[in-house]
Amino acid sequence: MATLSILHFSLQKILITVNTIFLLSSSLPSASAITPFKKIYAFGDSFTDTGNTGSLTGPTGFVHVSNPPYGTTFFHHPTNRYSDGRLVIDFVAQSLSLPFLPPYRKSKGNTTYGVNFAVAGSTAINHAFFAKNNLSLDITPESIQTQLIWFDKYLESQGCKGPESGPECKEGLDDALFWIGEIGVNDYAYTLGSTVSDDTIRKLAIYSLTEFLQSLLKKGAKYVVVQALPTTGCLPLAMTLAPSDDRDDIGCVKSVNNQSYTHNLVLQAKLSDLRQQFPQAVIAYADYWNAYRTVMKNPEKYGFKESFKACCGTGDPYNFDVFNTCGTPSVTACSNPSEHINWDGVHLTEAMYKVVADMFLNGNLSNPPFKSLLERKQQKP
Repeated sequence: MATLSILHFSLQKILITVNTIFLLSSSLPSASAITPFKKIYAFGDSFTDTGNTGSLTGPTGFVHVSNPPYGTTFFHHPTNRYSDGRLVIDFVAQSLSLPFLPPYRKSKGNTTYGVNFAVAGSTAINHAFFAKNNLSLDITPESIQTQLIWFDKYLESQGCKGPESGPECKEGLDDALFWIGEIGVNDYAYTLGSTVSDDTIRKLAIYSLTEFLQSLLKKGAKYVVVQALPTTGCLPLAMTLAPSDDRDDIGCVKSVNNQSYTHNLVLQAKLSDLRQQFPQAVIAYADYWNAYRTVMKNPEKYGFKESFKACCGTGDPYNFDVFNTCGTPSVTACSNPSEHINWDGVHLTEAMYKVVADMFLNGNLSNPPFKSLLERKQQKP
């Protein structure tokens, strides 16, 4: 028995060592890999945030992201990502043989391969709008404009400011992929039950995002991917709050999905205008709405057994309670997150993020296709 115990202990040490090596190699660029991009700059909300917020600074309702079981699938500990593992942006980085992006607030100068400015709870519309309408109680004050300010400060820290900037600054932007994660879902969510109309939110959010994109493009961004809003009516939060007769053909909340769909139509029109204004840039639209919808229509094809219930949560019928969310001591996670689309009632599992990332990077849900963006970059001297 002693010999077996020693053998078991030795095997455990080997497995831990192998796993550690795998984790390190997964987060670092491959020496033999050739990637057209030297760095990534990411923006967005909790679907893209790799650690700019934590339990003390995150959005109300999800104030336990620094606690287990967040991060259990890949990192095996909480990383302040709102998932059990990696996000779309993590899979984007890995596909380009680049390391995981450090969050801006915790980068500590380690920005050789890019920075992530995304903030959980962030809005497209400036925070002042919500304060003016008495909608700012306990919501994240950062917006996409905040992230632009951070980006400007980052550029200044790199010696890139105004016309006196050297050629290395232009080169740094030329060699960067700008990944704009979905932004705008929180804007609609924060005005739920108020007198502010969807039309008002859509107009202001799209205007703000367009100005943000124009600023990046004027600075010299050449390769930009902009994610659409997902089918937010399929999230357990929406399913819990909406009446049972408000459903669409895939069983999700019809009114909320229509809200996101209409938003995305306007966004696509604005991106088309930007392509004409900045013909030197490649601006790709990542169709999150149809990616999510495609999985919902045939979840088994992608390995999912549970489409609606959150993996980590409590309560019927969607395993979600807005007052008792994932990370609290009384809440447990399912044993098989990879079989669930949703992780905690709002955010997705690593398995779902991986499927969506693959659709963007290798499928036909990026317009123009991501591969053509890579080819365009490789053709540039």
